Amino acid sequence: MKKTLILAGVLGAFAMSAHAQSSVTLYGSLDAGILYANNAGGHSTWNQSSNGLSYNYFGLKGAEDLGGGLKAIFKLESGFNLNNGGFNNNQGIFNRQAYVGLQSDQYGTVTLGRQYDSVVDYLSPVSAAGAGYGNNLAGHPFDNDNLAQSFSINNAVKYQSANYSGFQFGGQYGFSNEAGNFSNGRAWSVGASYGNGPLNVAAGYSQLNNSGGINNSTGAAAANDQNIAAALQRTYGVGANYTYGPAQVGLVWTHSQIDGISSLSSGGTALGGLGGMNLHMDNYEINGKYSLTPALAFMGSYTFTDGTVTGTGDNNSPKWHTFMLGTDYSLSKRTDVYLAGVYQHASGSLGYNSNGSPIANVASINMLSPSSTNNQVAATVGLRHRF
Repeated sequence: MKKTLILAGVLGAFAMSAHAQSSVTLYGSLDAGILYANNAGGHSTWNQSSNGLSYNYFGLKGAEDLGGGLKAIFKLESGFNLNNGGFNNNQGIFNRQAYVGLQSDQYGTVTLGRQYDSVVDYLSPVSAAGAGYGNNLAGHPFDNDNLAQSFSINNAVKYQSANYSGFQFGGQYGFSNEAGNFSNGRAWSVGASYGNGPLNVAAGYSQLNNSGGINNSTGAAAANDQNIAAALQRTYGVGANYTYGPAQVGLVWTHSQIDGISSLSSGGTALGGLGGMNLHMDNYEINGKYSLTPALAFMGSYTFTDGTVTGTGDNNSPKWHTFMLGTDYSLSKRTDVYLAGVYQHASGSLGYNSNGSPIANVASINMLSPSSTNNQVAATVGLRHRF
């Protein structure tokens, strides 16, 4: 009997020790508000907004200590519409991220599954849309560079290095999973960042072959994930931000090369006249944040997007100017209220109608349906809770 009690005690202690070396965390963000747009599809609108300032999601992440500085890790993350409770774009439950991997303190991390690309990992955090105070409405037109994190990569293997005195780098490869055609529907990306005190510098490159499910609905970037479907999509860019006391300022440049367009949309509404053509876009962004008090902050950004449309024999030069201003007040560490406004002006043309006349470019603020004119204004007030 005594031996049995001792054995039970040892096993119980071992179980408690094993449990202490493993962890699972529930986390997420809830964002809801009221949004006004002066012109979305030709009409002014008042809407209860979901994802107005930041995305709604919940997830589970965990780690198990395997000893020797090695851990097994996982993440399961779901994006959803807070207004109706449905998952994003009628996708599956873990539509943002779903991966498992190994993490080494010395050598870095390898993960497999559905994950964000290296542009999101390294470059997005220095942009207005991807920063901690991120504003989805400040994303670049059509989120052409994915800095607003519109889509993830399926079938992906990713490596991220350890932190070497502020320097990190990584890369990702998304398999097409198409029998007999290795390259059709694949994606790959690389990136790096350096953070030392108040300065952060980042760079990234990503390439998608036949994105949006062209000839392959199960490829690395499927059709219901993103705003763009094209035969070839390349994005690269650099950025930096600097913090001085309560102020932070950032600069970002990205170039998006979208060739052989199948579809292009904003806020779920497709733009016509671009089928089969090529759209190249350079985004020049300046952003900033100022904390007046620990609870009250002001934020803003300006992006000039310079585009070129080719493939019809003549070049078109669409351009977009996007201005964002906002303020955020923290009620606690996890709950805040916000007010933000966005204005966009578009010019130039996007292509040609069947009769040969040019298609006028229209304003299309990220997350909203395009305007019927070259100007669009939106404002939102809301509440956000993180857990």
